[in-house]
Amino acid sequence: MSVTPLDPAGGGDVRRVRGNDYRVLQPPDLFTPELRVSVIIPAYGAQEKLDLVLQGLARQTYPAELTEIIVVDNGSSPPLRLPEGTAARLIVCDRPGRANARNAGLAEAKGDVIHWLDSDVVLTPGAVEAHMRWHHAAPYLSVTGYIRFTSAPLPAELPEDLEAAFEPAEPHTWLVGLVERTNGLIGHTARPFSLHVGGATSVGRRLVEAAGPMDDDLILGQDTEMGYRLAQAGAVFIPEPRARAYHLGPTMRMREQQRIDRVSHAFVADRIPAYQWLRTHPARQWKVPYVTAVVDGTAGYEAVRASVDALLAATVADLSVVVVGPWDTLDRDRRAPLKDPNLDLVLVHGHYEHEARVRLAATEEVDPSTPFVLRLPAGWAPGEDSLARLLALARNEALGLVEVLLRESPEGVVSARLERVSAFARARLVARPDESLDDVVDEVSGVRWVDAETYDFSDEPGELVGRRSAYKARVRAETEAARLAKEAERLREQVAKWRDEAARWRKSTVELRREVGTLRRELHAAQRDQRARRGMRAILAGRMKRALGRRTRN
Repeated sequence: MSVTPLDPAGGGDVRRVRGNDYRVLQPPDLFTPELRVSVIIPAYGAQEKLDLVLQGLARQTYPAELTEIIVVDNGSSPPLRLPEGTAARLIVCDRPGRANARNAGLAEAKGDVIHWLDSDVVLTPGAVEAHMRWHHAAPYLSVTGYIRFTSAPLPAELPEDLEAAFEPAEPHTWLVGLVERTNGLIGHTARPFSLHVGGATSVGRRLVEAAGPMDDDLILGQDTEMGYRLAQAGAVFIPEPRARAYHLGPTMRMREQQRIDRVSHAFVADRIPAYQWLRTHPARQWKVPYVTAVVDGTAGYEAVRASVDALLAATVADLSVVVVGPWDTLDRDRRAPLKDPNLDLVLVHGHYEHEARVRLAATEEVDPSTPFVLRLPAGWAPGEDSLARLLALARNEALGLVEVLLRESPEGVVSARLERVSAFARARLVARPDESLDDVVDEVSGVRWVDAETYDFSDEPGELVGRRSAYKARVRAETEAARLAKEAERLREQVAKWRDEAARWRKSTVELRREVGTLRRELHAAQRDQRARRGMRAILAGRMKRALGRRTRN
């Protein structure tokens, strides 16, 4: 069986994956290879390892004419060289750092699929083909192979039997653990992008272009950060156990995990909002906010202020607000400001010009790395905890859109929309030109309507008392819920104890019944024996009486 690859530029119907449940794709083992793959290898020194990596690539079962190999020398001394007869290109990147080297290779790559490969990772012969069978099924995938870490001495030439040369080897325990905990990443997991590791991952070119190159400002954690941006662009993450590879020696993370985490966490927290466990400060701002609200700034000063001020007082502090309007057309030097036809715009601009969490923009400029966008009609104000509750609903049920029904009339429906950016990106990748994007979001993620009253939205906003009151109310509710959960657990334990006690009583009752039955049987037997003895005595007494009578007559 073969499958025709989908147009990487988005032509034709693209099979749709809900969440990260990639099982719907079901790529065949046999397919017609048509997509070109660019293997990008950043390298610094270790010529002997690079030689083995290139030998492993020369043995791949995926067609050589569809495989482009780019080695990026990242400032090695002496410079790296390509072994004679190697079907690869060597380029030089003078800027230090693996992210810069990968970006240099990416700029040269011509493939439909980008395959990251480290210069100390030897692929088994079928690894690239195992990756590419997935990419022929859909153009929005990130596929990661399974790496094993070997400490075996390096051979001068790569042997035919890699297992004999490199085993025993240690598995990538973190990757294997992630896959097992999430049922192969098809279960509900908030961070499937963590699978994106630069050592042996392939990504559709269209996704890479949407996400952008690697972040060369990061010291460490570039692979995970790019994986996050790929997820925001709509990626599906797939572990492929048949794409096997051997890492020649341990990694730096295996040797220095705590020190690496210390450095990495200091930077990735700003860039990966999904890592909420790194964002423990209750009020500070981050480079990429968790949610951005968009408000029409032309709807009147009072209406805009009611909405924006309510958002800024919300319990969700990890938030930015974009107020959209023609700000560059304003003339604040007029001598008669009260007669200015744009007075309301001037007031909105002046009121929020110096608020750090508010951005005055001409268009809906939202950072694509922001996980959620709230589109709020001006004049409507959420309660202090409304946004937190909507976000919890979207997270817990993996929804792509939560729509709040604000008002319904013959003229139409007014609603606020909480959109998951990654779900809408996925929907745009697979939607046909005539389809409603919301309908596609419902198919690939899920849509839920809720009412304004339940989630405390109002067009008559009350006094803002600050996020602490709602926060305290939520803490009290969570504390009470915890208390009730603890009490429920105590009652469950008591019920279990009573059940055990009842079982013991039932057992004792059965045993007692058996003992009573035995005693009754013995009593009946004794009573039968007693009646028999009484009968025998009566017989004997009669005999004696008759014998005495005969003796008296004689």
